[in-house]
Amino acid sequence: MEFAARCPSVTLAKRKEFFMSSAVLMERFSAGAPSAPGPAQSWQPSGFPSAGPAGNWCVVPRCKVEFEKCTGGFKIHCRCEDELSCATLQNLCRMLCDGCCSCSCTQNGIQGCQCTFANCHCKCEYTSDGCCISCTSGDKQCCNTLQACCDCCAKCCDSGCCCYVCFNGTPVCCGTC
Repeated sequence: MEFAARCPSVTLAKRKEFFMSSAVLMERFSAGAPSAPGPAQSWQPSGFPSAGPAGNWCVVPRCKVEFEKCTGGFKIHCRCEDELSCATLQNLCRMLCDGCCSCSCTQNGIQGCQCTFANCHCKCEYTSDGCCISCTSGDKQCCNTLQACCDCCAKCCDSGCCCYVCFNGTPVCCGTC
């Protein structure tokens, strides 16, 4: 009430806005997690306005991502709308495609699914509007696992999740179906 007494011309709505601007961002990931021996974990104010440390950001092209089952596994089609995104995607794939391929699906910034395709051979082919990543295996059980991962990623993507396609844990593109 001291603020209202000093500034009578400020409306109630502006006073609420003033007081809300002093909120502190809290870390969510430490609450409720079982802690290891040592200091107890609790809600702590974060020094960063983001969930991760500064400098740990990566800009990747936004694509239309489609999953398709094929003989021996599945394919991921990444289609870009413009030439710059397409060239960026193809350059990232060219540099990273020799590593392990994985897909991570998030909704509202929270990871809901991650599939790592370490038990197969992944091959990246360039298309006129992006790339096609084939993940295949000659083993019947691995093929079944790959196709189950394909179904999972496709379902997450269809339900509104954002899918990040990665090589060696580094995203090369993100998008929805």
